[in-house]
Amino acid sequence: MSADNFDKLMTIANPLMHDFVADAVELCQPDSVMVCTDAKEDIEAIRQMALNGGGETKLAAEGHTFHFDGYNDQARDPKRTKYLVTPEMKLGKNLSQIDKKEGVEDVRSILAGSMKGKQMLVAFFCLGPINSKFSISCVQVTDSPYVVHSESILYRPGYEQFKRIGDSDGFFKFIHTEGETENQVSINTDKRRIYMDLEDNQVYSTNTQYAGNTVGLKKLALRLGIQKASNEGWLAEHMFVMGAHGPNKRVSYFAGAFPSACGKTSTSMISGQTIVGDDIAYLRKEGGEIRVANVEQGIFGIIRDVNPTEDPEIYKSLTTPGEVIFGNVLITDEGRPMWLGMGEDLSQAKGTNHGGEWTYGKKDEDGNEITASHKNARYTVGISSLDNRDPLADAPEGVPLSGIFYGGRDSDTCVPVEQAFNWTEGIILKGASIESETTAAVLGAEGVRKFDLMSNLAFISVPLGKYIQSNIDFADGLDNVPSIFSVNYFLKNKEGQYLNTPLDKKVWLLWAELRVNGDVDAIETPTGYIPLYKDLAALFKDNLGHDYTQGEYVEQFTIRIPELLAKIDRVEKIYKETVASAPAIMYETFDTQRKRLEDTKAKHGEYISPFDLIKK
Repeated sequence: MSADNFDKLMTIANPLMHDFVADAVELCQPDSVMVCTDAKEDIEAIRQMALNGGGETKLAAEGHTFHFDGYNDQARDPKRTKYLVTPEMKLGKNLSQIDKKEGVEDVRSILAGSMKGKQMLVAFFCLGPINSKFSISCVQVTDSPYVVHSESILYRPGYEQFKRIGDSDGFFKFIHTEGETENQVSINTDKRRIYMDLEDNQVYSTNTQYAGNTVGLKKLALRLGIQKASNEGWLAEHMFVMGAHGPNKRVSYFAGAFPSACGKTSTSMISGQTIVGDDIAYLRKEGGEIRVANVEQGIFGIIRDVNPTEDPEIYKSLTTPGEVIFGNVLITDEGRPMWLGMGEDLSQAKGTNHGGEWTYGKKDEDGNEITASHKNARYTVGISSLDNRDPLADAPEGVPLSGIFYGGRDSDTCVPVEQAFNWTEGIILKGASIESETTAAVLGAEGVRKFDLMSNLAFISVPLGKYIQSNIDFADGLDNVPSIFSVNYFLKNKEGQYLNTPLDKKVWLLWAELRVNGDVDAIETPTGYIPLYKDLAALFKDNLGHDYTQGEYVEQFTIRIPELLAKIDRVEKIYKETVASAPAIMYETFDTQRKRLEDTKAKHGEYISPFDLIKK
């Protein structure tokens, strides 16, 4: 380490951080070490390293680059992603884990000497807005300029923030090596490891370049954050945050949790609204209300189906000169990125993708079609490049939370939008009961319902019962309790046709905005409150130019008693069989809703028009 880099490191008066970096140097044995500050020249140096054999290549548009991951390194690796636990830690059998001593020895044996002949990068970032109660300082050690460049787009600068925490131990640590590479791609994926030490707030990642495994501050840090939040009385959630714009320039802020491919990012980007963040949120109680902040300042998004019709703001940012990293898309011979669902004909395109040279119709050795871009192809872009960025996106105090959406992929059970009766029922019956149906094209057998608690199941790092109880208790002491809604964009008729278009979600959002502000009444059903027809008709007409009919309304908002009862039975069975620590109030709430459904069925039948539930 040069004297200049040494001085940069020692300017941060935190011996624990110094120990972490020193141990990483001794373990990985790099030829040199660069310490990155918040200075523009340091970030620019990283960009240039990335383009000079560090994982990225220039594209035709100014500021655009692309990155390819290895053929077997295209997504998160649940099998090799584990918590390091001590004998005293009781996470429950649901969470993938390994004995800490065994796991540390395993991953450190792989990391040993892994940076010989390379330069180690030490970078600092901040989770949450800078200099606020949401801030969590982070130090990233890696040999990949691509990783640091990605994090400089996705996260707020953290060098100066790190100085503010003094000698505190309340920071997160990440060490990553790409391992041996060939054509800038990690090749020893059998030695891929992603281990999280919950005791020391440290993440190890090696022999991988896919950002979900290497950009430690994303889902790996979410796992550390969930445990920290649980211990300190706040929430770390897999949620977007956005502003819904109501009458008279009013803005009401919503968070939302959706499993993959269920409309999460598209909801946060609804036209005419403003985005705070699309993926991860921290929630804290302040002054009798919940304040929520976006953990990130950028988006690492799935690019498939991003097109000018359904995602105009993102599409514009991806096709305008500026800082964007494309991952695993098709790069044409002219240096242009192309991807599935972008709204253009790919049959005439040719170029290079993560599998090599590509032309339309190319097949692999088993005769399967090789698509132009990977189905999990990604983009990395700053939210500041979006025209619809909310003015309070970086507010240190966060934004006041008016409501929460929980969504899943559901073809036959839940109505398009419904408000829970109260916070507890919302957490249990909307959030803790999320199901998402698989699709035949991508995930296997069509219609298999996958349970996904709060859309956070893969990232929860505390016993599931404790996590649910923390969410239930979070409303205690609040003067203003946010409303909780379920949404379902995937309801179908008996012929298998969707009952709504992708644009209809704007109406459900704006109805919820009116509802949380007391502007509209609602119909009480056995499972919550649904909109009145007249209010939806006005919203459809004013916002989508659509004459919404009573027939559409009845078909979409029919209460389907048999399917709702079956859902309660499925979810309750999962909890009884797999979550020994589930709070007793969950089963009481299931019983309460089951009784309401049975009583309503006795009075009105199994399938009930919303008009039949209007109180005379």
